[in-house]
Amino acid sequence: MKLSVRVRGEWFQVPCKTGEETIAWLGEEALRRYQKLKPATHVPNRKETVASVRRTQGGAILDPSDFIGDVLDDNDFVSVVLDTDRPNPVTERAEIKYVSEQMYPFVLNTRLTQPQEKLSSEAELAVKRARDLVEQILKDNKVVYGITTGFGKFARTIISDSKLEELQTNLIRSHSAGVGHPLPPTKTRMLLALRINVLAKGYSGISLNTLKQLIEAFNVSCLPWVPEKGTVGASGDLAPLAHLALGMLGEGKMWSPKTGWGNAKYVLEAHNLTPVKLGPKEGIALINGTQLITSITAEALERADTIARQADVVAALTLEVLKGTSKAFDSDVHKLRHHKGQNAVAHRIRALLHSDTYPSEIAGERAREKFQAVSEWPCVAKIHELLLNEKSFPSQVGFSAVQWIECLDLTKQFLSSTSHESHRFCNRVQDAYTLRCCPQVHGIVHDTLHFVRSIITDEINSATDNPVSSTLFIENDNHYMRHLVLSDRGEIISAGNFHGEYPAKAADYLAIGIHEMSSMSERRIERLVNPALSELPAFLVKEGGLNSGFMMAHCTAASLVSENKVLCHPASVDSLTTSAGTEDHVSMGGFAARKALMVVENVERVIAIELLAACQAIEFLRPMKTTTPLEEVIKVVRSVVSAWDKDRFMAPDIDAVTELLKDGKIWHAVRHHIEHYHRVQDVETRVFSPSMSFTGSGPPKMLKRSVTNGRAASPNVQKRTRTSSRT
Repeated sequence: MKLSVRVRGEWFQVPCKTGEETIAWLGEEALRRYQKLKPATHVPNRKETVASVRRTQGGAILDPSDFIGDVLDDNDFVSVVLDTDRPNPVTERAEIKYVSEQMYPFVLNTRLTQPQEKLSSEAELAVKRARDLVEQILKDNKVVYGITTGFGKFARTIISDSKLEELQTNLIRSHSAGVGHPLPPTKTRMLLALRINVLAKGYSGISLNTLKQLIEAFNVSCLPWVPEKGTVGASGDLAPLAHLALGMLGEGKMWSPKTGWGNAKYVLEAHNLTPVKLGPKEGIALINGTQLITSITAEALERADTIARQADVVAALTLEVLKGTSKAFDSDVHKLRHHKGQNAVAHRIRALLHSDTYPSEIAGERAREKFQAVSEWPCVAKIHELLLNEKSFPSQVGFSAVQWIECLDLTKQFLSSTSHESHRFCNRVQDAYTLRCCPQVHGIVHDTLHFVRSIITDEINSATDNPVSSTLFIENDNHYMRHLVLSDRGEIISAGNFHGEYPAKAADYLAIGIHEMSSMSERRIERLVNPALSELPAFLVKEGGLNSGFMMAHCTAASLVSENKVLCHPASVDSLTTSAGTEDHVSMGGFAARKALMVVENVERVIAIELLAACQAIEFLRPMKTTTPLEEVIKVVRSVVSAWDKDRFMAPDIDAVTELLKDGKIWHAVRHHIEHYHRVQDVETRVFSPSMSFTGSGPPKMLKRSVTNGRAASPNVQKRTRTSSRT
């Protein structure tokens, strides 16, 4: 029985003869080997004792008195924690519990299949053809950049045949110069998947054996240490991809679910994998491309798309609570401006607000109908007078206490609803821009994300290597070329598909676009917590002063929005010449992608705060109900966060609702309601608003017009109907 034991970041093979040795013995034996071999982390003349022994995967503490054979398996991985490691026993970065991740749904035309990835027969043939061309070039003693020459400024330096393999290995080692925190395993796995996808297209000249080794490592999630900083985005993401390749060579550090972080060579061995041995052209084939920019932007895009849809829903809930007007979402208004995103947002919000399909008591219609049912009761007029004059009620009113209480409640609702037929405030003609301009502002965000998706989808499925292979070899006496391998033409061509400007610009567009969701949201939060704008309790809490409510939550939202304003400065407008002037324009796409993801993360939190605030605000309007889909939203939020009666620790509430949004649960709660609304209601509910102007003697009787997919039908299908109190 053989075990791999880690002591202070170093791995040791510890054989166990029978398996009847104890865990305590295993810890002491590993410590003995550590002190004998004296690795770099060893401290001379210091007494060391074992504090605990843990499983590497999962971190479970093992009982020192247990027998090894009872609690461990052959080739298992164990970590020994020493007393001197305390109070922080972790010498590496915190190990991450790995969750298997699928490739993103917009990775189109991939040559990989799931769940166990393997090359298709077509991909194998394409890879072989490209490699055969590289081998033919070597046989013919052709001079080709990156194959028989040095790199960058050394492009004119010819490398001897005996050192061609060393050239590729040296390239990987020297270019592994990234810094900063490592990518988490989920991001590294995406990076590896995209690089495999590029190589599988058969334009890079990599050998089939090397490519299959990468796929085998991907399938068992052997993921190298890849620092997040160091790429300028042309010639590709050289430093990050070099670190990715370095681990495959068995050098540097690597992570797997089975071993945690460790020496790459040992992690590969633990999965019965052998380190890659590079042939000519293979080093540059592994590192020339835009996969770091693209993979991080892809994640940012997926998360931005998820939060953008839900931001529309949260905005609708806030508008409902603030009793804004729904006239601003009239389809006839939006079809005059042909932007798809604008019309889609208005289409979505109409389905969430008061309608014949989903009536809202908060909108006032239900309250008015109930009042009309008791309008014949005695003393109603007197009740109105007393309410308006803020006088106390007489003790004898001529009907039962139950009737009195119900009449009082309904009267209050009626007086409230009549004043809300268009707005909460009788002197307010129009809603704030952050309410009525949601289709126009949110709409361009959705259109921007759609554009970014087209760019990233193309980039994911493109050959971004350099050089690439085709069947005429062209030699330029005056310039040693960078190439893609175009095997169908028998030609190796120098070009610039490695340049990251496309995904870099897409990442910057994404950040600028999605930021507006948080900018709008923060202003709506202000309207919710400010009693002068909402007529709700200040900061949405009872006993203000004793309780501060959402005061600081709004400050947090404001700080995140301000942070985003800085992060939205486009990285791709910058460029610095590198490689001694041979690479005179770069994309800076690595930072563009990283900060785009940071912006999305901030937007998620701001929308979460608005959602919490809107759900809290509606508590002050109970027992009235909003529309069915918006009640579903509140139900989902209340499944993880209860209403506020008094101050409590707020950060966990924000985190919990942020996770709901990241998981798309708010969208899932309303999606089928939106689809149902547009399936069953072909007549758009239109209502009166004081923001409407009329010619002639005054407003006409309210009409509802048949609407199909947001387009009004011919005027001859108009029909008179009752007026809705929704605003």
